[in-house]
Amino acid sequence: MIEFYNQTNFDFNIDSLKEIYEYLTNKDIELILTTDEEIQKLNKQFRNKDKPTDVLSFPLEDAPNTPLGSIVISIDTAKKQAQKHSHSVEEEIKLLFIHGLLHLLGYDHEIDNGEMREKEKEIIKKFNLPDSLIVRN
Repeated sequence: MIEFYNQTNFDFNIDSLKEIYEYLTNKDIELILTTDEEIQKLNKQFRNKDKPTDVLSFPLEDAPNTPLGSIVISIDTAKKQAQKHSHSVEEEIKLLFIHGLLHLLGYDHEIDNGEMREKEKEIIKKFNLPDSLIVRN
């Protein structure tokens, strides 16, 4: 189940993420849609980077009956990136959700040998989405 908290005035249908979520996991997750201002605070607190970012993931310990973790997405940055890459904000949120969820599942593009990039490509192709964060870099 996706526990969804929308801290913005952007109208987003969480059901649009259901297929992607079910394709990748059956563990509960939390998704928070927030602003650049709020994600900047989290980025500073947890990553010592005093700037907004598009998505943050907070995995929890892997134990029976516990949620996988939390994904926080900035709607402000998602809107900018959607415009820059000529696709919808909803598609950008899906891409950021995939990226965040893969991090919760243990993927890490900063230290792996391209496994996360390949998994993103697979999911993007399966769900007919535009290039994602690490695929377009």
